[in-house]
Amino acid sequence: MKVGFIGLGAMGSAMASNLLAAGHTLTVWNRSVAATEPLASLGAKVARTADRAAQGEVLCSMLANDQAVREVFLDGGLLDAMDRGTVHVNHATISVALAQQLVEEHAKRGLQYVAAPVFGRPDMAAAAKLNILVAGQPAAIERVRLLLEAMGSKLWPLGDAPERANVAKIAGNFMLATAIESMAEATALTRAHGVSAADFLDVMTNTLFAAPAYQGYGKLIAEQRFKPAGFALPLGLKDVELALAAGSAARVPLPFAGVLRDSLLEALAAGDAELDWSALALVAARRAHLEERG
Repeated sequence: MKVGFIGLGAMGSAMASNLLAAGHTLTVWNRSVAATEPLASLGAKVARTADRAAQGEVLCSMLANDQAVREVFLDGGLLDAMDRGTVHVNHATISVALAQQLVEEHAKRGLQYVAAPVFGRPDMAAAAKLNILVAGQPAAIERVRLLLEAMGSKLWPLGDAPERANVAKIAGNFMLATAIESMAEATALTRAHGVSAADFLDVMTNTLFAAPAYQGYGKLIAEQRFKPAGFALPLGLKDVELALAAGSAARVPLPFAGVLRDSLLEALAAGDAELDWSALALVAARRAHLEERG
C-alpha cells in the first residue's frame, strides 16, 4: 500500500519503520528533516513538504498535540491538498473537541478519518506491540487494518465516532498518571520510615499491583531512571489537562485530575521538563524533604 507518514518523534519513527518492514511504500515528512534520515536509510521516500507525503492511499500522522495538528492539517491547508477518498489515520492524543472538528472537516472534503491513538512507549512501538484504539467508519477502518496490524499487537475497536478513541486514550493516560502519583506518594511514605522505594515496590508490583503499568513505572521509580524520557512530563501535563477539558465539557468532575495537574506543574517549575513523567516521584520526595534527610 502507498502510505504517507508525518510526525517522526520517537513513537512516529518506530511506527513508520514497521510499515516499511511490512512491505508498504512509505513517504515521510517531519518539520525537522534530521528525523527523516533513519527512515530514508530503510527505504522511505522523504517529502519536502507535508502535502507531498499525502499523495498516497493513506496518510498516518503522529503529531505532538492539538496545536501541531491544527497547524499542519487545518491552518497549513493539508486537508485541502489531499485527494478525495484518502484515509487519514490520526494516532495523536488530542482533545475531544479537536477530534470532533476534524471529523467535520474531513467529511466536508470527502476524506475518510480514523482515530487510532496508541498505548505503549517507544520500545513497544519499535517491537510492533502497541495496543491501538480504533474508531471511525467501518469501511475506512478495514482499508487501513493491515497497516494498524503491522504497528500493533492488538486493535481495540470503539465504534463509528472517532472521538471515542480519543476520549478512551485520554482516560487511559489519566489512569496511568494516577498510578504513578500513587506510587510516588507511597514510596515517599515508606522511605521516610526506612523502607527503600525498591524494596517496597518489589513487594507491591509482585502482589497487589502485579500489572504492567505498576511494574514498568515502578521499576523506573525504584531505580530513579527518569532519563531518557519515554513520556516526558510536559506530555503528561498535556494529557491531564485534556482529561480536565473533556470532563468539563461533559460535566464530569475529575477531582484527582486537579491534583495531578498541580503535581506535574510543580515538577516543571522545578526544571524537570526533560524527565519522564515517572519523575513525579521526585516531587513527592521533595515535598517530604527526603533528600535533605539523606
